Amino acid sequence: MAEAAAPADAEPGPTAGGYARFVAKLYFRYGAMNSGKSSSLLQAAYNYEERGQHVLLAKPAIDTKESDRISSRLGMSREVDFLIPPDADLRALFAEHRARVQHSASDALIPEQTAGDRPVDVACLLVDEAQFLTPGQVDDLLRIVVLDGVPVLAYGIRTDFRTEAFPGSRRLLELAHSLEELKTICRCGRKAIFNARLVGGRFVFDGDQVAIDELNPDRVTYESMCAECYLRESGGRLDGR
Repeated sequence: MAEAAAPADAEPGPTAGGYARFVAKLYFRYGAMNSGKSSSLLQAAYNYEERGQHVLLAKPAIDTKESDRISSRLGMSREVDFLIPPDADLRALFAEHRARVQHSASDALIPEQTAGDRPVDVACLLVDEAQFLTPGQVDDLLRIVVLDGVPVLAYGIRTDFRTEAFPGSRRLLELAHSLEELKTICRCGRKAIFNARLVGGRFVFDGDQVAIDELNPDRVTYESMCAECYLRESGGRLDGR
């Protein structure tokens, strides 16, 4: 389903940065692996831009699988506007790239304007692989929403291969105004909620929290699973125990 440029539960509000916009919110759209998170993000970005609005796309630099791109299993791909290093001040980084959008529009041969001749601004920040953000960077996302008046759509997985929450995801679950689960199915047909790790084709339940699939020399892959199938493969283990 195509997403509207303005999230469905957005509320009318005052202008911010010259935009007549809805009251900004922090959205966390999460799901097991292969639930269409990157596809959903790219569709949302397209919908904003189809309406003449500007967006910024970002992802944590730790996600080196596609370098500086966001790619979906459906074949869609797009370069991000900026990467987020682990130690970055995310709000300051966003402000830098927001200013670039504003200046680029105003410095054009024919200055770009929005409907109603309002100055151009960033309509939304979209963040992929948000589970890799630090809790402090998630705090910055809320500040971008509340203090800077820009909506944020964050996409990511909730838990790792041991069923433990990623720190970034845990903080998003605590702070987000809106939570939405993107669904996918297990091999058995039930809804998948966990992400099992395979090394060389064999399930493993111990190891580092982060191991980027396809780039690991041990050929690390992941499978989305329901709770029943996960417990069957793990011998009843949860949280690595």
